[in-house]
Amino acid sequence: MFKLEEKIAVAGSVGWNKCLLALLFLGFQFIAAEAQEQEPRELSDQGQEVSQYQHWLDLMAADQNFADRSAEIGRTGAFLEFLGQRSTVFRNGPVDALDLYSSENFQNSANEISWEAHYVDVSRAGDLGLTAGPLTVLTDDSPDQFGHLISIWKKQEDRWVLMADIVADIPGFLGLEVEPNFDDTRPVLEETAHPVMAMAESNNMQMLIDRDNLFGQSINFRGGQRALLRYGLENTRVYLPGMAPAVGADSASSVYGAFLDNQLSTTNQISLTHMGGFLSASKEVGYTYGTMETLEDESQQSFRTSYMRLWRFTASNEWKIAVEVLNPY
Repeated sequence: MFKLEEKIAVAGSVGWNKCLLALLFLGFQFIAAEAQEQEPRELSDQGQEVSQYQHWLDLMAADQNFADRSAEIGRTGAFLEFLGQRSTVFRNGPVDALDLYSSENFQNSANEISWEAHYVDVSRAGDLGLTAGPLTVLTDDSPDQFGHLISIWKKQEDRWVLMADIVADIPGFLGLEVEPNFDDTRPVLEETAHPVMAMAESNNMQMLIDRDNLFGQSINFRGGQRALLRYGLENTRVYLPGMAPAVGADSASSVYGAFLDNQLSTTNQISLTHMGGFLSASKEVGYTYGTMETLEDESQQSFRTSYMRLWRFTASNEWKIAVEVLNPY
């Protein structure tokens, strides 16, 4: 028979073993719970990127379908097929696109065009996006003309429709053998605010309009280069007449400032007139358009341009320019 001390020792050993097993069991449960909690989070992040990529693919396909239809049935027929209600094109300023393309005079005189997208951006909600790429204007009695075609698209009743269409003319030929790449869009997505931040009640269309107007004022106070550095993304894009797209804050702001410096005297003040825009349902992407001009004065150089801007809401709770396009007239 065991002595009392031996019984206590055995009981203590058995109790310790049971405690150890219990601790190990609890540890395994904790690890499993952490894994289960982490798995949906990772799948959620993956799902969000897959969803964003799918929206990106859908918009790219819509733009390609539009280009194909233009080749099949002609420019005016394709535009009338894809234009949305209250859509805008820029011909000596913003004009109603459906009115223009429905007019008999324009249908009889419009040149055919051909284009391909080289850049695509789209909202998280998949309801607002932009395509951009080289454009060829096909002419019969003169050399073809070239430029960049930048288009704003909006989802209406599960269908992409064209809401705004602007061209930056350039003097030379651009090859149409281009393909958009999601990796070009990814850096812009990384600058964009978390969905919870973007959906804040204070983030609304009026906030974006105020930002649009502030940018115009900033050009007067800071000059074009510093204004775009302040109000543009690190990966902002600029499309201007006579040059290739400028990508990235440094190069984009540099060419933007130089372009405006060539157009304006130091005493000319720009007046910005916001004329329209739209905010995505996910509230992290919006666009604005309108005109910027200087006052008519015989003693000063006058300047007038249409503008179209794609904006993204950033982690700093600010709207910043993702794409800037100017079309002087």
